[in-house]
Amino acid sequence: MEELSWGRRMPEDLLERWPKDASGEPETPAFLCNCRAQNMGDELKINMLEAYGIPCLRIYPGDGSFGKVVLGMSGQGTDIYVPSGMLEDALALCASDSDTTEDATEEET
Repeated sequence: MEELSWGRRMPEDLLERWPKDASGEPETPAFLCNCRAQNMGDELKINMLEAYGIPCLRIYPGDGSFGKVVLGMSGQGTDIYVPSGMLEDALALCASDSDTTEDATEEET
């Protein structure tokens, strides 16, 4: 039986998947972006990064956690953090994703 734990904890196995530094401590999280949740952009971006092996930490700024519980979305969006050693890769993936999204939007018009 799994031991119950109260308080803040990282979702799923994020701590296990998060890269460690030379001393065995988790790498420092680096801010990637803030996504608004109106179009599920935050979920899509996180799922894409996770598919490429880049773990993501979600932070709901301000009173966002309360809004997430009550409304199903945070009014101030979602701050996405990635391991500092993977920030460049994450930025490149997000830039290529933005290019693809812009190209698809242009083709529709």
